[in-house]
Amino acid sequence: MKTSFVLTSYLIYLPVVVMLTWYVAHTLFKNSKVFMLDIFHGKSDIAYSTNKLFEVGFYLLNLGFALLIMETSAAIANSQGMLEELSSKIGGFSIYLGIMLFFNLYLFFRGRRISKQKMAQSFVPPADLR
Repeated sequence: MKTSFVLTSYLIYLPVVVMLTWYVAHTLFKNSKVFMLDIFHGKSDIAYSTNKLFEVGFYLLNLGFALLIMETSAAIANSQGMLEELSSKIGGFSIYLGIMLFFNLYLFFRGRRISKQKMAQSFVPPADLR
């Protein structure tokens, strides 16, 4: 009976974390195309390629972490214990995903700021304005 609660928790946990990861990645990288185009000064090929590489890395890192923390305690004796274990695992993973989302946003904003600074430094005013 205990094994069925562990197996059931895995069968609930895996689809939930995969869908959460997909939703966060889809939202983040759909909207980050604008940042990438700005960072790479409208060069769409490199902007989209870089964005896609970030997306693949995001999936690998987050799904890898989800699988790493998947192990459930063998002491699940009833449905209450299973729900408590699932809420702990999924809640912890959701917090981790939120941190990763904000870390990626930080990287996008930082890249945009550095790109704008480099553009400002390389700007040469016309001769009549000097």
